[in-house]
Amino acid sequence: MEGEMKNFIFVWTTVLASLLFCRKISKVIAPGTTRLLAFIPVFCIFIYLPLLLTAVNLTGPTSFFVTWLANFKLMLFAFDKGPLFSNPPLPLFKFIITACVPIKISDKSQNMKTSTQVNGKSDESQVDGKSDESQVGGASKRGKKSPINYAVKFMVLVLLLKIYEYGDKLHPLMKMALFCVHIYVVLDVGLAMVAYLARAIVGFELEPQFDEPYLATSLQDFWGKRWNLMVTGILHPTVYLPVRSISGRFLSRDLASLPAVTATFIVSGLMHELIFYYLGRLKPTWEVTWFFVIHGVLVSLELVVKRAVGGRFRLPPVVSAPLALGVVIATSFWLFFPPFLRCETELRSCKELAAFMELAVRGRFVGPNDVSCPYY
Repeated sequence: MEGEMKNFIFVWTTVLASLLFCRKISKVIAPGTTRLLAFIPVFCIFIYLPLLLTAVNLTGPTSFFVTWLANFKLMLFAFDKGPLFSNPPLPLFKFIITACVPIKISDKSQNMKTSTQVNGKSDESQVDGKSDESQVGGASKRGKKSPINYAVKFMVLVLLLKIYEYGDKLHPLMKMALFCVHIYVVLDVGLAMVAYLARAIVGFELEPQFDEPYLATSLQDFWGKRWNLMVTGILHPTVYLPVRSISGRFLSRDLASLPAVTATFIVSGLMHELIFYYLGRLKPTWEVTWFFVIHGVLVSLELVVKRAVGGRFRLPPVVSAPLALGVVIATSFWLFFPPFLRCETELRSCKELAAFMELAVRGRFVGPNDVSCPYY
């Protein structure tokens, strides 16, 4: 435990030093390919750093925030785009926080600028069919949830922990279903708590991560407007727009979006595969990559069908919603959760939290393997 904390401090000290380097370089190298090449050592460092950590609760957030989000934000910054670019430049503290934490600055004008730059949303650029109005306006309005919403989710989490005590009596598929709910509730409630602290301490606000995905009426709606919105926002300008621009040279405007959507899902799959490797250090099976490839193809087919019927026919939500969620859950059970569970992520995470409580309550350093988890 003590050695892991030292590694964690070293990792994030390196992240800060690397971000300072990128900010300094941006002042002497003009935006473009040359600046991007200058950032390559930082990209490599950010990919390597999670390998220095073994704790699930430290490796997961570090790999997601640094290896994925920070690297992609720096790619945009190399061309004076994305949330790190501002005119005038962001103050150093805001630059660092924006780079390595999934936040947006609470100032309204900055929010509007960041939303436009990060998500790259316009009337003609519709990754997963998202229009300017549905993304910018909808996200901001739906992102504000009542305290009752989070209270209910917290109670659901408490109920799940109670159910886990009878885990040996549950069918494996039931365990997976409960784990789906567990992941969503933990991320949604956890990020809301961090958002509250960030807003209270430094006036920052987290970008909304979820928008009630269980209400999705299609795969396009689920992936484009409700699930993991930070990733959607960063993949749009870094993957979707460049691929659509290239494919637009050979295909019509409508068809050009299809390889762009598929490429976006493929990149997401590869990044998930990398994070899963960080968590378990197991040989990749590429199941999670195929999960996203399949959904990329399905979303593309959904777009083709919607354009073909031209709004003349639409499945009622009472039919389309269960169908969409059914596809997500079925493919998750098939391809997403098996490699995740092989890492024993939930057990290791529980033991790490128990070891941390031992340190916080009794001031005693113990390893995760020296404590037991009451739920697994």
